[in-house]
Amino acid sequence: MSSPSSPPPRLSLLNITKRYPGVVANAEVSLSVMPGEIHAVLGENGAGKSTLMKIIYGAVHADEGEILCNGRQVHIANPAAARQLGIGMVFQHFQLFETLTVVENIALALEGKFDLRALAGRVREVSARYGLPLDPERLVHSLSVGERQRVEIVRCLLQNPQLLILDEPTSVLTPQAVRTLFETLRKLASEGVSILYISHKLHEIQDLCDRATVMRGGRVTGETDPRQESAASLARMMIGRELPVCESRPYAGEVSPVLEVRGLNYRNPDPFSSSLHDISFTVHAGEVLGIAGISGNGQAELLAALSGEHVSAADAVRIAGQSVGNLHAGRRRDLGLAFVPEERLGRGAVPGMALAQNYQLTAHRQPGLSRYGLLDSARALESATHCIERFDVRCNGAQAPARSLSGGNLQKFIVGREVLQTPRVMIVAQPTWGVDVGAAAFLRQTLIDVARSGVAVLVISEELEELFEICDSIAVLAGGQLSAPVPREQTDAEQIGLLMAGTRQQAA
Repeated sequence: MSSPSSPPPRLSLLNITKRYPGVVANAEVSLSVMPGEIHAVLGENGAGKSTLMKIIYGAVHADEGEILCNGRQVHIANPAAARQLGIGMVFQHFQLFETLTVVENIALALEGKFDLRALAGRVREVSARYGLPLDPERLVHSLSVGERQRVEIVRCLLQNPQLLILDEPTSVLTPQAVRTLFETLRKLASEGVSILYISHKLHEIQDLCDRATVMRGGRVTGETDPRQESAASLARMMIGRELPVCESRPYAGEVSPVLEVRGLNYRNPDPFSSSLHDISFTVHAGEVLGIAGISGNGQAELLAALSGEHVSAADAVRIAGQSVGNLHAGRRRDLGLAFVPEERLGRGAVPGMALAQNYQLTAHRQPGLSRYGLLDSARALESATHCIERFDVRCNGAQAPARSLSGGNLQKFIVGREVLQTPRVMIVAQPTWGVDVGAAAFLRQTLIDVARSGVAVLVISEELEELFEICDSIAVLAGGQLSAPVPREQTDAEQIGLLMAGTRQQAA
């Protein structure tokens, strides 16, 4: 509580409640953010963080409770009203038009008439002042992910925000770019800007934030100074139990090549996408190979070439010694390929279909799930129920639609579905993206266990912490080229981050 001589909180939430059919997203949530404070909001998936941020930004309206800005009660009808109150938000998914320039994208967010030439000058001034160098005339499609995030932040800063909300701002950044971002945020805070910071990366919150509000099940369960906590204690506050530590035992089986890629090339006709240049690597039985990289450097193209979504006559991809370059996804699955795509809803699962039906989408080849070309719905229900129980999927049973699950629980179901097909090789894209610490630990241990059972596992991820936790070797994909895989013990996050930023090393 502020004293009569001290300024009121920049933002106060008093007993905010938001209900949806069958669920209470926020239950009597109260928190305050002081001027110049960097305040974290922590919680598992489904804890209510996103709903709360949308309420602050005017995208969702609370059913009950009050919002105060600088001590004055306000009603935030929509995002435009939020911006007029000095509230800006940088979303996890960038909202930029790739065919427009930086200054044109920024102009679209500003109200009233504007002069592009004068605005470009302001962009240069603000970006230089906060250490976020930008060329206003560059087309967005030519920018790196880190540069695109600068556009989003500068766009907010041009509106002179008093409160800045950042949702998972470092999920696609190199360690070097993260340090630059933190320097900017600290400078903003020193000038009195308040920052609400949402992240699953506990070490970042310890390094950056002054206070943290912890949420669980839609309620505030505590408040702490994260600088006085350990990552383990923060995780315990979030999930209510000790965070499991991944264990990686040595592989005792026969080491043989399972997934072999030699001289893979792909010229992408899309000018806003990447091409692949002479990609070569091998994943052996019992091994987890990680591929790091910033999104947009060829990951989607590589996954399409490996999964069978993109078919080529070239003899560049082999599974267990058999050339599969000209085989579609179904035939590759017949040879033992399992695939977990980055997009959970839409590619990993059909939102409106029940989990039992989603189980059949990739597992219908399993014995007993179909006879004479006809699907056995009863067996699919049994198999999906087994997957739910074995992989601790929190849901309302196998008949629940995929869209009703949180991101972490849906990811556990999709990974479990693929594991239960006893694959030879398993390709997983962004296994814990946007997943809370509890589910992330479970998924990472699952992938380690699958590999040690004799499966070749390839993980493509932007989370360096994740790759160093579960992988035996790590390579980097940058500009459509792959660096030589390096044993995890012989490198570190700094070296991998430099490669992600485009510093090349001699490929093997």
